[in-house]
Amino acid sequence: MGEDIGGRRERRKAQTRAEVRATAQRLFAERGFDAVTIADVATAADVAVQTVFNHFETKEALFFDDRTPWVAGIAAAVAGRPPGTGPLAAMRTFLEADLTAQLELESGPEKRSYLEALSRSASLQAGERTLVEQAGDLVARELTAAITADTPGAPTPEVEVLSRLAADLFLVAGRVLVLDHRRYVLAAGPEELRRPVHSTTTAALGMLEDGVRTLASRLGVPVD
Repeated sequence: MGEDIGGRRERRKAQTRAEVRATAQRLFAERGFDAVTIADVATAADVAVQTVFNHFETKEALFFDDRTPWVAGIAAAVAGRPPGTGPLAAMRTFLEADLTAQLELESGPEKRSYLEALSRSASLQAGERTLVEQAGDLVARELTAAITADTPGAPTPEVEVLSRLAADLFLVAGRVLVLDHRRYVLAAGPEELRRPVHSTTTAALGMLEDGVRTLASRLGVPVD
């Protein structure tokens, strides 16, 4: 009985969170992010302001919730890579597929309000940069763990700096590609919205992987 009550409670919490998120993101699309307050969200969702804060620490968290699976996804791809796949290859493969899918998705007209909100709000841009930093921290830890999995003792400084460099280089490159594509989408007319994104993404990430491998070789760090 207790487990059933607990299960119902968790389902209600999850439902409330989803309803608050959907309401907030609808309001952001209709009015613009900066014009909507937490009180507005609470009123539209028919909940107390504190209920909103119980689920989301900030308005930025409301905006990004359920829209940024890549933050944990990149590190998870490294940790859960198939046998025989090196951590660098796993990171590059995931990012290539994820970036291509994201850029194609953001080309759609239904995403225009999302892109416009990001382009107009300094707080959202700062929030997205923070998410990139969080993803970098997660990936660097997983890269270090993968590289030293068969090595006893603490990671060497060479392993730690290589892991940090690799994580940040790939994530910064991804952000540059995303921001450039967003500027293009927002500036283009309907007939110009489509442009190939896969080839540029593949080339950029492939060059980065080659560069990190060269550095790893010079530092004596095995990455495969």
